Amino acid sequence: MQETSVGLIGFGSIGRAIIDSWSRAPIRNHRIQAVLVRSHQVEDAKDALGKGVVVTTDIFEFLCVRPCLVIEAAGHTAVTQHAADVLKAGAKFVILSAGALANDPFREDILALAARSGGQIVIPVGAIAGIDGLLALRRLGLSHVRYTSTKPPVSWRGTVAEQQFDLDSLTKPTTIFRGNAAEAAHFFPKNANLAATVAVAGLGFRDTEVELVADPSAPGNSGRIEASGAGSRLEVTVAGEQSASNPKTSSITGLSVLSYLENETNCLSLR
Repeated sequence: MQETSVGLIGFGSIGRAIIDSWSRAPIRNHRIQAVLVRSHQVEDAKDALGKGVVVTTDIFEFLCVRPCLVIEAAGHTAVTQHAADVLKAGAKFVILSAGALANDPFREDILALAARSGGQIVIPVGAIAGIDGLLALRRLGLSHVRYTSTKPPVSWRGTVAEQQFDLDSLTKPTTIFRGNAAEAAHFFPKNANLAATVAVAGLGFRDTEVELVADPSAPGNSGRIEASGAGSRLEVTVAGEQSASNPKTSSITGLSVLSYLENETNCLSLR
């Protein structure tokens, strides 16, 4: 079987987790050939990846290796900055920062570009269970979808929640946001990517209800999907440890990409 050439955008906490896990258990028939990093990450990335992998800060040098598949692990800005170039190159773009797709004109533009160029946009779903059931309910006729994300207060530091709540003084579970998935993606771009994934699989960004909760007793991050329609109901909760280097995300987030690569399942394909 021909080897699949892989590029990785991002060398922060999630990007490093992907590289570390890949080093321990390489993905069969796949090879990382290039990593796009920020300027201050170049030397660390070269040390971690060794010879034979292009480490660069330039998207065009990155794409010169002709990756068949590009993994984004660098945030909303990376998606909006690089999606067009990746798709024009005909590559499959695997997006972890799904909240970037809440921007309707941007989403429509890159979907149209993917259709013209032969590229593809994929969202791994291994970090949240229940997406398959949600997709099935959507075919039957969804009437309501609600996603609740509960995390310790430290996870909400550096967000707009700090302007409204004294996160360090909370003594009980506190709702810090209630609105739709589009609003959650806008106000909490680093915390609401799973909410965005649920929105893509279900009723869309405007009609997916989202509640974000700071809970001082929470041992980690959890996400709960509640959906109903056509006489059926779906309720599923996934809980996991926070990433040691980034409490805003779960440790399983990066691994969901590797699960997708190993099995070519556990993903949403946008066309």
